[in-house]
Amino acid sequence: MPADVVVIGAGVSGLTTAVCLAESGMDVRVDTDRAPGETTSAAAGAMWDPYLVEPAHRVEAWSRVTLSVLKALSADADTGVRVLDGTHESTVPCPMPAWGSLVEASVCAPGELRPGFVTGWRYRAPVVDMPRYLHYLARRFERAGGHLRRHRYGTLEEALGEAPVVVNCSGVGARSLAADPAVEAVRGQLVVVENPGLRSFFADDTPGAEELIYIYPHSDAVVLGGTAGSGNWDLRPDAAAAREIVRRCVAVEPSLAGARILGHRVGLRPVRSEVRLAEEAREGTLLVHNYGHGGAGVTLSWGCAREVAERIGRAGELTF
Repeated sequence: MPADVVVIGAGVSGLTTAVCLAESGMDVRVDTDRAPGETTSAAAGAMWDPYLVEPAHRVEAWSRVTLSVLKALSADADTGVRVLDGTHESTVPCPMPAWGSLVEASVCAPGELRPGFVTGWRYRAPVVDMPRYLHYLARRFERAGGHLRRHRYGTLEEALGEAPVVVNCSGVGARSLAADPAVEAVRGQLVVVENPGLRSFFADDTPGAEELIYIYPHSDAVVLGGTAGSGNWDLRPDAAAAREIVRRCVAVEPSLAGARILGHRVGLRPVRSEVRLAEEAREGTLLVHNYGHGGAGVTLSWGCAREVAERIGRAGELTF
């Protein structure tokens, strides 16, 4: 099926980019070796959080755009996006992150902190039920006239003749697809349990912490995390790691004790020293890269997607 633009990848970056392009009037096809519900994005927690990503000045701009869009989407329950109150806390003294100003974060009073934590900040931000959100993005893409095709590329060169413009949103797959050794797989595992009534999120923001702790409630479930295993490509859940995740989260939030486990998720974060958002001309095709978002794919998704659309428009490769 001919297209003006082919987007490679159906995770949150790929689908959001495809939506922006299709809604601007372009004929867009998403080529992916995995359905949206099978991607790393589907395994994410997730919430708006500019998590360990560079370059800082561009990340702030992308995060600001995405925050605005996600807040607007939270008005529709079908999107899976809700704006919740919660805290990030640290077991050692540290300053509030620079992005705190974007969400009007305030320093926690001593009585608000969990046992063992010495500082923290409270704010309201979007928390996203990723399987539901990806389903929403896929429906929105189709309504805009887009098409999704199950197809696996071995190299980017194989895709160059598919359309005048190709957008590479292959996530951790860019390590091989784009021959980019700067992309590293960081394995993340989490546990989904029944929600005992939690309505606020929590994350351990201790600098340099060896273990991740985060608690993201949805209407009927809570996502508990997590792990960060560099260079580990194993997508099978680890039972011992799952028990440790639950133990750490219960220590922070005792109401989770005994909550029925609903499932386990494992994904590979596409970590890179810097997000790669850039274009190049290859064999008469405009190739735009949009990958390397690490654990902040949701947080950067709309900002990056809109920049991709703007770059394609400025390139003047297509006339609509």
